[in-house]
Parts: sequence; C-alpha cells; structure tokens
Amino acid sequence: MEEILASIRRIISEDDVEDTQDAPEDDAPPERPAPAPEPVDDIEPEPPPRPAPEPEPVQEEDVLELTDRIDSVGDIEPLRPGPALVSDPTAAAAAAAFGHLSASLLMPHDLRTLEDVVRELLRPLLKQWLDDHLPDIVEAQVQAEIERISRGGRMR
Repeated sequence: MEEILASIRRIISEDDVEDTQDAPEDDAPPERPAPAPEPVDDIEPEPPPRPAPEPEPVQEEDVLELTDRIDSVGDIEPLRPGPALVSDPTAAAAAAAFGHLSASLLMPHDLRTLEDVVRELLRPLLKQWLDDHLPDIVEAQVQAEIERISRGGRMR
C-alpha cells in the first residue's frame, strides 16, 4: 500500500513541476512545489516509457511456387540421390509391415470414422484398467467421505 501511495505522490509531484514550467509568469506568488516522495526501501523508480520503435520497411521477397526447384540455399546443398540407408529386403519388410497395419485399420463401411476405430481399440484396454483400479479408487473415496462426515459431526 505504501508503495502505491509513494508512486502516486511521485506522479503528482512530476505533474506539478511540469505545470509550473508551462504556466505563464504573472504577478501571482510562485506555488510551493509538492514535497518530495518519501523514500521507500526496496523500490526502484520506474524507468520512463521508451518510445515505440519504428517498424522496419517490409522487403518483398521472391515468392516461389511449389513447383519451383531450388538448387541450393546458402550453405545447405539440396538432397541428392545417393546410396540407400537400408537394404532392399529391409525396406520391403518395413513396407509390408506398414501395409499390414493399414489393412488392419481399413474401415469396412463409409460411416466408420477414425474415432470409431480408436474407440474400438481402446475399449478392452480401458475395461481392463477399470477392472484393476476402480474398486481401490471407490474404496479410497468412500473412506475419505466417511472421515469428512465424521469430523464434521463432532465439531457441531
């Protein structure tokens, strides 16, 4: 709270100083400046706000179409066909495994979605998990509720 009041006092004193500098001089006696704000420990004065940086001009770049070929970009050379990372039998085995996976996930009719497939695959896993853990969860929650009610009954 003291920090807020000190900040308000500082702002008011800065406004008073600016008003006296901008006011025309006349025969009126000069106003006494507001007292300096009280120093508050562990508070650093706020720096004046920085002016917003001017936006940099936008440079138009060459727009490439998806069919444009790039020979190189800076120090990066484009990929060139080279020796295969895996042997032909290994590549064939991997392709067969992916083919088997995609065949097992084929949707027999048009109305079946990926969500339906995932739900079907997760149902047995969820059932097993619930069979293993649900009794313990229910027992712990019932015990906690009994303790809460019994503590509440004694306090009244």
